[in-house]
Amino acid sequence: MGLRSTAALVTCALLASHALAGAPSEAPLAEARAAVEALGEGLKSQLVTAIKAEGPVSAISVCKTVAPMVAEEISKEHGLEIERTALRVRNPANAPDQWERTVLEDFVAQIAAGANPVALEHSETVPEGDTMVLRYMKAIPTAAEPCLACHGSNLDPALKAEIARLYPNDQATNFKAGELRGAFTVTIK
Repeated sequence: MGLRSTAALVTCALLASHALAGAPSEAPLAEARAAVEALGEGLKSQLVTAIKAEGPVSAISVCKTVAPMVAEEISKEHGLEIERTALRVRNPANAPDQWERTVLEDFVAQIAAGANPVALEHSETVPEGDTMVLRYMKAIPTAAEPCLACHGSNLDPALKAEIARLYPNDQATNFKAGELRGAFTVTIK
């Protein structure tokens, strides 16, 4: 085999390995999507139930205490890590890392260009230390109900007081329906 043929083969192998490193396989991606669906449906159900039973103030406790427990259960069940993040967080523990921030900013740009926020997702395989991990994010659009009850601009005074008490640095209000509220974020090692 000549030098040119060897160089071409090496180049092809490098390009193929790079393409595979960035493109997640279908099985882990399906698992990430299933985990997001479980967390999304579970949280929405709990929030709607809490709001109907006791009003929007009760929804704050669902997000503060129930959501992390549900995310932990789903993480264990699916063998991954799932959380929520946003550009404007209520809980500082949910602040995005740089990879998540970049994806969230891209989601905002896509929505501004007319993309349907419900359909937005992003995945790639990235290095984390000495291993490769699947990173996946699914946009959470702001829905008129139940989201705007706690994240809109016309909040009940009792709700405002509870948010200020629990989250003195809250950034997660004044949203409008259809805007990006945040995203589910999944890591699979």
